[in-house]
Amino acid sequence: MARILYLIGGIVALILGFIGAFLPVMPTVPFVILAAFCFARSNPKFEAWLLDHPHFGPHIHAWRRNGAIPRRGKLISSVMLAGSGVLGLIFVPMPWGAIPAAIAVISGTWIWSRPDA
Repeated sequence: MARILYLIGGIVALILGFIGAFLPVMPTVPFVILAAFCFARSNPKFEAWLLDHPHFGPHIHAWRRNGAIPRRGKLISSVMLAGSGVLGLIFVPMPWGAIPAAIAVISGTWIWSRPDA
């Protein structure tokens, strides 16, 4: 039963990653890394396909080796997080408007604490 749940989770994560490739506000690589995690526990063939993928494979390997995020990814995510935080402050009434800004600061801090890939 657990294998089926991991397989479903991997497929859902891969679909979300695919959507994220076309939507600028949604990440791609974290969902692909999650899919690889799920596929490692459910379908080694799908995991091998992701690990050998020319675009996503290096990101997955870097994450598995030492939890590294490429500097370009850190910069892009920081810009997106800052934009989301600012939009929250502008369009959401206080005190709720501070929540997106706080999430952006906390997430950005964690992202920049990871080593560079």
